[in-house]
Amino acid sequence: MAVYRFDQLSNKVPSLISPTDDALVARWQRETAPLLPLLHAFHDRDGHLSEEALKAVSTGLKIPLAELFATVTFYHHFARQAPGQSAPRVCTGPICALRGADALCASLADATPMPCAGRCDDPIPVIKGDQVLVGTDAETLAPSPSPLPAPNPGGYEECVFADIRTPGRATLSGYRQSGGYQALQQALAGEPAELVALIADSQLAGRGGAGFPTGQKWQAVAEAPGEPKTVVCNADEGEPGCFKDRALLEWDPHAVIEGMLLAAYATGATRAFIYLRYEYPEINAILANAITEARAANLIGEHILGSDFSCELHIRRGAGAYICGEEGSLLNSLEGKHPYPRNRPPFPVTHGFEDLPTAVNNVETLASVPQIVRRGAAWYRSLGLDGHPGTKVISLSGDVQRPGNYEVPFGLPLNTLLHEWAGGPEPGRQIQAVTMAGISGGFLAGDDLDVTLDEPAIRARGSMLGAGGIMAFDDRRDMVDIARQAMAFFAEESCGKCFPCRIGTQRLTERLAGEGPADLATWRSEVEDIGDVMKSTSACGLGMAAPFITDSLLKYFPDQVAQRVCV
Repeated sequence: MAVYRFDQLSNKVPSLISPTDDALVARWQRETAPLLPLLHAFHDRDGHLSEEALKAVSTGLKIPLAELFATVTFYHHFARQAPGQSAPRVCTGPICALRGADALCASLADATPMPCAGRCDDPIPVIKGDQVLVGTDAETLAPSPSPLPAPNPGGYEECVFADIRTPGRATLSGYRQSGGYQALQQALAGEPAELVALIADSQLAGRGGAGFPTGQKWQAVAEAPGEPKTVVCNADEGEPGCFKDRALLEWDPHAVIEGMLLAAYATGATRAFIYLRYEYPEINAILANAITEARAANLIGEHILGSDFSCELHIRRGAGAYICGEEGSLLNSLEGKHPYPRNRPPFPVTHGFEDLPTAVNNVETLASVPQIVRRGAAWYRSLGLDGHPGTKVISLSGDVQRPGNYEVPFGLPLNTLLHEWAGGPEPGRQIQAVTMAGISGGFLAGDDLDVTLDEPAIRARGSMLGAGGIMAFDDRRDMVDIARQAMAFFAEESCGKCFPCRIGTQRLTERLAGEGPADLATWRSEVEDIGDVMKSTSACGLGMAAPFITDSLLKYFPDQVAQRVCV
């Protein structure tokens, strides 16, 4: 194979059509969901996607070139020319922006900014090739593993983090030391319907944000007509301020794999996919190794553990698009289509991957399942406080002294997490506000910080817990500018399919930047009207959630709005 140095490449790339191109296409065109891995194969080989490479993919997969080009350019991380993949990409998400991300980006040659890369507890991440470097200036950048979640400071019993600190937990042998794959053996000794009933009885709900009952979802897939059925692990953790899935995948990959196999057995699925966000390249290798280990131990493939149950499991890596965290967009991306959200109904449980029954579950949801199977539904329900069942991993970052992932019982007071577990703000400072659900739940501030961490309590205050990302901002921070950055993120990540979201996020960004009425009452009326239309008519959760930012800003900080944008 010809090798080209980046300094030999100009805008006109030498022809790369060769037997090597044909071999790459032939390798993947026989696979299920081939487009993303084939594009990554060319991207990894050449450092970017040349026109010649796209033509080879178009021909091999029979995708019209114009359609393929539109899909490729939708993703942030597929480079179209040198230096391409080797150029540094710097996280400029909300927390990294406070730590000097713009200056770091400006100091690195050929660097480009990227949205939150899921390292809010250890800023600032820089992706270079397939490596993540971390540091606050060019001289200190170095590889850094994800921080291992600290033990629960409150002494509450954990679920997904219960065994994550076992030495070697990411390996098959280490995972088995603390009961790994016993839940799968136990489930295979019974009927799939018994497993569905157990998960329903536990009251486990989706941990990716929607909170849909997991047992109900699995039952719907199991009862839906159509074969083959599919399980998809949504590991496209793109919400700013969320980094819990990264920790689970890095330190406990077999728990997620076992959860997927249990989901497959419960639903009758024979194939499973992990859709992994691009910004986690090291986890791609960790998962690949874990899958290889599991397959060698007859935990993946034909007649698993000597049973009649068979299931194949694959990794499909995304390429950088926040909207792909929405399950319809994710499924379209997995199928090689333009990753627009899908209209619902029909729902994925009946018309999911390849229009067949599909269970799409979050990483944390799936990692909870083996523990529930081993310890029982009543045990899981008992973990929460004041009658709330179970636990939730909270990704806490920003202006607190001990940021990180904390597994909390549902019903724990937010102030306990902020001040007792995370150490509160720096001495002499006060927490001014927090974001909820990453940024999708807007802000909580003032008396509403005295809330418990459960969905009913938080929704009663006009927000939502969602995926569990919480960013804290102390009294130094300009909340209008924080809101502007969040809305600009939504405007950039809007897929453009529906005009209320496409236009509304842009108009709200402009209003937060001072491009609007100078009178506060008129500004408020205009912003609220835009938000109401977005919430009522947007095609997916992005457009519906974005107005939480402006609604909560006006609720808690009208004086800052008047001083900053109405001048």
